Amino acid sequence: MKRDSRLSSVLHALLHMAEHDEAMTSEALAQCMGTHPVVVRRTMGLLRKAGLVASERGHDGGWRITADLETVTLRHLHEALGEPAIFAIGNRNETPDCLVEQSVNAALDEAFAEAEALLLKHFDHVTLADLSADFSRRHAEHRARKE
Repeated sequence: MKRDSRLSSVLHALLHMAEHDEAMTSEALAQCMGTHPVVVRRTMGLLRKAGLVASERGHDGGWRITADLETVTLRHLHEALGEPAIFAIGNRNETPDCLVEQSVNAALDEAFAEAEALLLKHFDHVTLADLSADFSRRHAEHRARKE
């Protein structure tokens, strides 16, 4: 089953955007993220709809963060992306009348629900500012090692 990496990609793009004073084009963001500009525009459109970014047309146009990094959490971004499935694993539902399948699914449903609730609770406490600060620290350490 394919993993949904949109949250990770969005975070990657937003951290790049936070480091730039000017707007970033879809092409520039696509290069940073290793994807196609159409994917960037589609994803950024979801964030624009959620009020997190804005797009500007013209020569100096592109995407710009409009939200406060201190208040935007991973949960906000997860919701802006349409709340994709947290896990790439799930129940088998090929024979719903099978009592064994029902028992297995009941046990797995409970475990999945608990794990998802725990992860979403964690998402509530991690902000873009936290990630930006972590990136800045890592970047400073990386530069210090090179000197």
